[in-house]
Amino acid sequence: MDTKVYKIEHAKDGFAPADLEKIKECGEIIKRGGLVAFPTETVYGLGGDALNGSSSGKIYAAKGRPSDNPLIVHICDIASLEKITEDIPEYAYVLAEKFWPGPLTMILKASDAVPRKTTGGLDTVAVRMPDDDIALAFIKASGGYIAAPSANLSGKPSPTSAGYVLEDMDGRIDAVIDGGENVIGLESTIIDLAGDKIQVLRPGFITNEMLSDALGISVETDPALLDPSCSERPKAPGMRYRHYAPKGDVIPVKGDPDKVFGHISEGLAEAGRKGLKTGVICCAENAAKYDADVVRHAGSLDDAEAAAHIFYTALRDMDDEEVNVIFVENFTEEGFGEALWNRLLKSAGSKWEEA
Repeated sequence: MDTKVYKIEHAKDGFAPADLEKIKECGEIIKRGGLVAFPTETVYGLGGDALNGSSSGKIYAAKGRPSDNPLIVHICDIASLEKITEDIPEYAYVLAEKFWPGPLTMILKASDAVPRKTTGGLDTVAVRMPDDDIALAFIKASGGYIAAPSANLSGKPSPTSAGYVLEDMDGRIDAVIDGGENVIGLESTIIDLAGDKIQVLRPGFITNEMLSDALGISVETDPALLDPSCSERPKAPGMRYRHYAPKGDVIPVKGDPDKVFGHISEGLAEAGRKGLKTGVICCAENAAKYDADVVRHAGSLDDAEAAAHIFYTALRDMDDEEVNVIFVENFTEEGFGEALWNRLLKSAGSKWEEA
């Protein structure tokens, strides 16, 4: 299969005629049962027709993704909820009004319109409306319902550019919409509104505090997220399986910043003595201090947003450089930092070291 690349410019005042035609072509691919990767504000998604079980099956096959790992349905207007969900709670409309379009996915009771291949066999469906003009136009052109996990091979770091999508998906899918780099760089927050408790199943840019303020109730994170032995069927993408992992071993290090620096430095020296190629993901202040083969850095340790923006790119760079062991400093776990720590743990197989 030849994977076609459509370069489309984001448009504040409307798309150029040529770009509109490209969006239309990509929409027709989806309607024919094909797969198209597309940009969102979080990461690139691998899209298929959410209401076509065969298309969802193709997504699982292209990614090598376990078929019980649910897909997120992307929509372009709030009214679309009524076709694919049932018994919509008032909380859903409150959150949609506050955070859509945006990086928030809601789990709701699925209607019969959604194939169980899309929901991973569950009677619930994950839904979101992305905050990206290309994505919204593409979803509309495709018929309004796009099932889309991240556009990477299962288990690898999520792609934050079309180039990274092609590294994994060239020849596996019909097309890629190249809309440049993603703004946020980590997947959406997922909140469960269909269970006995309203709780976050995957942390993201929309924090628990923001959700609590919007709903007027306390919203907590599902404790199963931090349990590496959890064998329950995943209610949301990324709950059970190892994700976001490069080829090298990822070693997050927690503790006092000075002790973390010393611990990582000792680890780098030990890995070097073993002949391993080393890497570090760290704050900007420490970048020049580490004696590693590859160093990637973001802002300060309390700037989770900057660190998250470069995280997946840094992991992909480590693969490109064939790094064997990757040490990562502990950026803040407050607010959006919880999402970064969640992805870091997933990439490390739920293991870390204490300095």
